Amino acid sequence: MDPLTLFGLFAVTAMLVCYALEARSPWFTLGFAGGCVLASVYGFLQGAWPFGAVEAIWSVVALRRWVKVRPKRRRGSK
Repeated sequence: MDPLTLFGLFAVTAMLVCYALEARSPWFTLGFAGGCVLASVYGFLQGAWPFGAVEAIWSVVALRRWVKVRPKRRRGSK
């Protein structure tokens, strides 16, 4: 396997794991968004621009979901 294929395998595996664990913690939602970004980069590097574009959109959707469910900061905390 070449390095680009390994990178793609890592990106999609990270997405799958984080998606499966999203109910456990909001941080997995953020991890899913990061995995989508990596998968988007992979798609563009591979030359599959439609895949890269769709994954970029999914990363924005997941990031917005994380903003809604992220842990709240306590007042007075830095």
